[in-house]
Amino acid sequence: MRMLGVLGGMSWTSTAAYYRGLNEGVAARLGGHHSARLLLHSVDFEPVVRAQHAGDWDVATTVLTDAARGLAAGGAEAMLLATNTMHKVADAVQDAAGVPLLHIADPTADALIADGRRTVGLLATRFTMEHDFYAGRLRERGLDVLVPAEDDRRTVHRVIYDELVHDVVREESRAEYVSVVERLAGRGADAVILGCTEIGLLLRPGDGVLPQYDTTALHVGAGVDWLCA
Repeated sequence: MRMLGVLGGMSWTSTAAYYRGLNEGVAARLGGHHSARLLLHSVDFEPVVRAQHAGDWDVATTVLTDAARGLAAGGAEAMLLATNTMHKVADAVQDAAGVPLLHIADPTADALIADGRRTVGLLATRFTMEHDFYAGRLRERGLDVLVPAEDDRRTVHRVIYDELVHDVVREESRAEYVSVVERLAGRGADAVILGCTEIGLLLRPGDGVLPQYDTTALHVGAGVDWLCA
């Protein structure tokens, strides 16, 4: 088995899901007592959050590139960035590490295309919804990407940062998200991307009117494929 570096902590709640998912996936694939060969660097999220909301992406990039170099120096042969939003600086992270980075948008696009989806809604932080680094990569694969209206984007973002990253799950927030999904469906979306790694903590399969594509689960699957190749 190869060694995969996981750059996490953004937030710890979703990173815990990555760790469990990667190990469960390897165990299911290989059997016996196998577990995933991982190096995990879990950063302090507070400086990253401050930099994101201040628009100071250079500071956030420095936090991640320093961690990426450490993972590569420790023996990681590829890297998984356990967050959607910070894929905004994925190229810089990969360049710093000098090893391949398994981009979270790629297995998401693969799954959508395999299922014949064409117009997809995107739930994520406002950075992911409003900047083009993520939706643009999906559009390059031929997908049309819809983001919620401004008020809905504000709601989705608030729930992520005020609740989900703190491992807080509220039924009223689930209901708000379901309403957002319904409005995306009304605009023509035939599926919804859970484009923040914490959203799978809130929305359950079957919540809302659209099929869900959980980027955490899809990214973990790509990591297991790479580990076991």
